[in-house]
Amino acid sequence: MTTTVPPRQRTRPSAQAPRSSARGADEANPPAPAPSFASVLWPPGPELEAHSVPGWEPVSDPLYFADLHLDDILRSVIAGRDPYDLAPFFRQRTLDEATVRYRHEVFRDLEDPEVVDALRGAGVEMLLARQRLVPARKGYYRYERERWFLDSAATYRGAVATLAEALARLHLDSAALRGFAAYLADYFASPAYETLSGDIRARLDELAEIRYRLHLEGPRVTVGHVDEGPDYGAQVLATFEKFRQGGDKEYHFADSDSFGMNHVEAAVLERVALLFPSQFAALDAFCHRHAEFFDPVIERFDREIQFYLAYVEHMARLRSGGLSFCHPEVGPSPTPLRAIETFDLALATILRRDGSPVVTNDIDLSDGERIIVVSGPNQGGKTTTARTIGQLHHLAAIGVPVPGTAARIQLVDDVFTIFERAEVVEDLAGKLEDDLRRVYGMFRRATSASLLIMNESFSSTTLGDQLAINQEVLREVLRRGSICVVVTFLDELVALDPTIVSLVSSVDPDEPATRTFKVVRRPPDGLAYAMAIAEKHGLTYARISERLAR
Repeated sequence: MTTTVPPRQRTRPSAQAPRSSARGADEANPPAPAPSFASVLWPPGPELEAHSVPGWEPVSDPLYFADLHLDDILRSVIAGRDPYDLAPFFRQRTLDEATVRYRHEVFRDLEDPEVVDALRGAGVEMLLARQRLVPARKGYYRYERERWFLDSAATYRGAVATLAEALARLHLDSAALRGFAAYLADYFASPAYETLSGDIRARLDELAEIRYRLHLEGPRVTVGHVDEGPDYGAQVLATFEKFRQGGDKEYHFADSDSFGMNHVEAAVLERVALLFPSQFAALDAFCHRHAEFFDPVIERFDREIQFYLAYVEHMARLRSGGLSFCHPEVGPSPTPLRAIETFDLALATILRRDGSPVVTNDIDLSDGERIIVVSGPNQGGKTTTARTIGQLHHLAAIGVPVPGTAARIQLVDDVFTIFERAEVVEDLAGKLEDDLRRVYGMFRRATSASLLIMNESFSSTTLGDQLAINQEVLREVLRRGSICVVVTFLDELVALDPTIVSLVSSVDPDEPATRTFKVVRRPPDGLAYAMAIAEKHGLTYARISERLAR
């Protein structure tokens, strides 16, 4: 049996070209345009070089991430973007106001849906190009690897062209996106890209024109030129022509990229290559000549822009529920904190997913006010408020919009959290000793530009000792000038200094057992500790009413 078949090979791209001995393999790529642009995350400067941009090295979660639920926020934001490894970008704070403004400008450009769509579409194509490089590296058969490599380059070429055309027509205000658009326009018109694009078209056209014949006789397969021997396919069609009824119907079959070649297909392809040596030699030379066809600046942009797109999509999910985000004013120490209609981003993500309402709060400090004491009944929003303040400072320091309608935030050099933790049986130190050690470690590193958050610390000791220790801690904080948030039942701490601000989680005045989750700025009412004792011993209004109803 003889039939005419075009050659089929599957390949995914890799930045490493397959080996070859074909002529032209040692030809150098034409020079690419000089990298006048480096990053959409970091503004240009003498210390920033195109091949030395922060964010590519692995970074683990900062110690305060779990206490502030920033780890949960990070997982929600970057979900589905594993290939880009975005976590380091969301972990690295900056003290540079220029970097924060540089990123805010990009987020403002991304308020235009057309810009988002163009960047998202190009990202899909770039990801496909990189995915196709995987078989080009790991494929077992030589020509399969080379075809995947060619397909990857072709996908990359299309993505570059589409993105360059889109950025040229869109209105962009940010220095980052305008700088990249200018770089991309230069690259798109460069000899390097023109040579790559021309080579891709030539190789694809040559391979598309290949036709060969398979002759199957028992276990024997013979590969030959189409003009060798009769075309049995045409004879079969002619024989059955008289039985044709109605018009022709097309049948389409899905062909998945996930299947590699088997040894029979590879053997056939090896013989096809012998029939068409010039075309396959040209493919071999292409893979070596363009071994590193991904432009490093474009490749970096493709990863960095996902930082913005991931956060934009996360904000959109919450904005659809009526929540607001804003670009905060940022400043050095001491910048008084202000956040209007803000909320805990981690909690809001969960509540919106469940369809529950999210309560927002205002936090507004004046010059000289650096310590916040949050008091009130249990389960009233005290710890949530402390977490919100911590989240605001971290999010501001990575240059993303923060929860709220308006905000002013200091760029902190570090964040320290001391949250209550369960005792570990294997640890010979008690909870009080553990808290004291952690406070000591905090003060060894904290500066006037640091944020300290303590949540019901030293609660394992007596009330008197707890008050005395907390007062000593706050005196040290006052001396240093750090920002500090203390969640406590100890209302007396507010009286330690006139600059200490009191926030109280409120309850429904008609139903004292009902929490409103609103935290307001007012003097403590002295009932927080009493409520805690009453709840501990089952003496609250709700618990007593429950027992009486039985």
